[in-house]
Amino acid sequence: MGIQIIQKENQAFGSFNQGEIVENKPIGFPQDGGQTKTYSTLFYWAHATSKKGSTIGLHPHKGFEIVTYVIEGKIKHYDTKTDQWTTLEQGSFQVIKSGSGIAHSEELCDNSAIFQIWFDPDISKSLYNDAKYNDYKSSDLPVKTNGQINMKTIVGKNSPVKLDTPGISIREIELKENYTLPLESENTYSIYLIHGAVKLNNDPLNEDDFVIINNEKELKIECSSLSNLFIIESPKKPTYKTYTND
Repeated sequence: MGIQIIQKENQAFGSFNQGEIVENKPIGFPQDGGQTKTYSTLFYWAHATSKKGSTIGLHPHKGFEIVTYVIEGKIKHYDTKTDQWTTLEQGSFQVIKSGSGIAHSEELCDNSAIFQIWFDPDISKSLYNDAKYNDYKSSDLPVKTNGQINMKTIVGKNSPVKLDTPGISIREIELKENYTLPLESENTYSIYLIHGAVKLNNDPLNEDDFVIINNEKELKIECSSLSNLFIIESPKKPTYKTYTND
């Protein structure tokens, strides 16, 4: 398998509060439907939006590492570890290491959008760790500019964000010219097109499409208008048995 494109209509879907929050899920739960099953150390990926604003009530998590990236607008977050509400603006990033247990609530403000992504850091071990919460402002994250290409490193070299899940790199690329991204054969690349329209190795990609890439040496990105790609690099074969391994 080289490049697998999962168009928005083939992703899983969900909603909260009578549709006040709607989600398309590149990686959903089995009961959600959708074309993509879990792979690598990625367990769940939701793109949630709200036009009027709405709150997801307090609910618990254990074991998984949960990251939230604010794509547009802002969110407010409460958890039982910090026992306070925190506001995160566009471009900010949040990490919940749920460990032995944490409960949280989140409010998407009006005209806001987020990614929420779950990773498996080896929950056979993480279930015995204390829960932790950290958030990072957009200004905390390094950005490298080359011509009309801006690459923000969210997790990876020079980023303050540290995940327990090994081998994870997360970047957002904003570009208005063609770009070639080198790829590592031992890793899987998961890509979401936030805005714009591009071609990846000559395959057309539209807004909200999701891509899984394996066994490619490079990724040629062609674009003629401003586009945003969110890219996660993860191990093709984790070194431990993941939650969803048979």
